[in-house]
Amino acid sequence: MTNYTHWLIRARLKTRQLLLVVALSEEGNIHRASQVLNMTQPAASKLLKDLEDVLGVQLFERLPRGMRPTWYGETLIRHARAALNSLNQANDELQAAKNGQFGQVSLGAITAPGVVLLPPTIAAVKVAHPHLRITIQIESSNVLIEQLYRGTLDVMIGRLSDEHNTDDLRYESIGDEPVCAVARPGHPLFGIEQLVLTDLLAYCWIVPPVGSVMRHKFDLMFQELDLQQLTNRVETSSLLFLTKMMQQSDMVSIMAQDVARYYADHGLLRILPVVLPCQMEPFGFITRRDKPLSPAAQVLLSALKATALTVYGKPFNKTGA
Repeated sequence: MTNYTHWLIRARLKTRQLLLVVALSEEGNIHRASQVLNMTQPAASKLLKDLEDVLGVQLFERLPRGMRPTWYGETLIRHARAALNSLNQANDELQAAKNGQFGQVSLGAITAPGVVLLPPTIAAVKVAHPHLRITIQIESSNVLIEQLYRGTLDVMIGRLSDEHNTDDLRYESIGDEPVCAVARPGHPLFGIEQLVLTDLLAYCWIVPPVGSVMRHKFDLMFQELDLQQLTNRVETSSLLFLTKMMQQSDMVSIMAQDVARYYADHGLLRILPVVLPCQMEPFGFITRRDKPLSPAAQVLLSALKATALTVYGKPFNKTGA
């Protein structure tokens, strides 16, 4: 603690300097960044120069049409975002305590638990804590992990892969994510007895975009079965577009089973009776080990675990603790 305090005093780091480097990274132009922060451009330039002088590194490259962060700048921007987000949370929690509220929590999830796990959990939490502010994002695991590291998420529900550095993450497995093929009610494929995968290849597929875990598993399935990769396909991550498109055509799609059941229960799509040898890795709760959870985040995570026991019916496998 002494060394940390000494460095801050010596560096004379200012909150407005943190705000400035974040604004510069987002705007790419010191004139626009100074407007965002309601200061003059000369004042912003001096603030940045003072910071670079103190740190002894160049944070931004000066280009003819703007500014671009250097490697040092990217490093400081990442920590500045986390620090500012932490200060915002501190203020929110202090104000919530003063006003009899409870604070805020940011939660991210992949689609399947977002459909099955989150709705009953959020409903229960809001009954018990009506003033708790909850922000929810439904995204891919890679996007959510990046936001978790940036400090814009408190808790996420997703999966880890070999590309992720798990040393700083706490992971509690929830369950697997089976996938299935779906089509509109009344699709000709439902009239075929003993349906097999090759029967589906005559139709256009709607598939996740390249880079997603499900798309990777989908492509691997074709390789392992020695089938030619699909060329008649549409790529999208939008479930809304996918649902509307399939209702108006004979296209088929691959989908997480929990999501497919939701659409089937509402009569929008039906699950095709065919086995897909396409297994997704387990997903679970992921938090940062180096960032203690706020009281609000602890309440939400506890509620998520209680609901998960009911929904998925098995205890958690905790790693990285």
